Amino acid sequence: MNSVQAKKRTGSRLLTSLRRNWDLYVLISPVIVYFIIFHYFPIYGVQIAFKNYIATQGIWNSPWVGFKHFQRFFDSYYFWRLIRNTLGISLYELAVGFPVPILLALLINEVRQKFFRRFVQTVTYAPHFLSTVVLVGMVVMFLHPNNGILNELIKLFGGQPISFMTEPGWFKSVYVFSGVWQQMGWSSIIYLSALAGIDPHLHEAARIDGASRLKRIWHINLPGIMPTIVILLILNVGSIMGVGFEKVYLMQNSLNKESSEVISTYVYQTGLLGAQYSFSAAVGLFNSVINFILLVLVNRAAKMMKQTSLW
Repeated sequence: MNSVQAKKRTGSRLLTSLRRNWDLYVLISPVIVYFIIFHYFPIYGVQIAFKNYIATQGIWNSPWVGFKHFQRFFDSYYFWRLIRNTLGISLYELAVGFPVPILLALLINEVRQKFFRRFVQTVTYAPHFLSTVVLVGMVVMFLHPNNGILNELIKLFGGQPISFMTEPGWFKSVYVFSGVWQQMGWSSIIYLSALAGIDPHLHEAARIDGASRLKRIWHINLPGIMPTIVILLILNVGSIMGVGFEKVYLMQNSLNKESSEVISTYVYQTGLLGAQYSFSAAVGLFNSVINFILLVLVNRAAKMMKQTSLW
């Protein structure tokens, strides 16, 4: 009887909340519908990773094969190369690309001239709005071995031109630093917002006590935005195996494939081009499971360190 009453009370509270905040529920409903249609409903198709998918028989009637496709991926020649390249690019991007927006936000926050501050923000935000195709085209043009700007500077100082786009050893650096240039301004916005929420009286008190600007940044600004940093770090680590497909694929060629082949491009080539739908689904599911495990572990570590966490 008590459980029935509890359910009734819960139902009545839910109805009361719906009546009171109906406008907010209507406002968020398109987002909920989007996630249901494009993120949750497609989970039904994940089962083809455990089946030998035959298009004429459909997902439900295709025969089960268990972990056959996973075993094939683990035993394949490309497995360790894909893991090495995907992790290498992701960790490189995390080590270089994550701190840069924080540093940029701290520097912009210290600028007192409004015109110069807005100018810097506009210049650093602008590359974010370039499409991936345009960005890769600019990278190819700037790094061209014959008439690229960077190679012209190298030749000006007596060096030999470098074929950045075809040498495997340069792929990760070109990928990461072009991404940092494109996203650092946009990514700094959230840190600037967090900095704007810091109580200015803390800076006034520290200034009266004789604290230098550097000390105020270290002891006031950084602790003030630390919860934001931790949350974004958790999210970044949670997608560490999810190197984007478009940019890698556009920068990839037969000469740099040794260091540019990642899980997302491999799934595209085997799944869509090779029509191996079950195998590519198994590879993609493996990638998503690893990301989920990393997200849980990093969130757990943040909670153990008494920092802010996602849940």
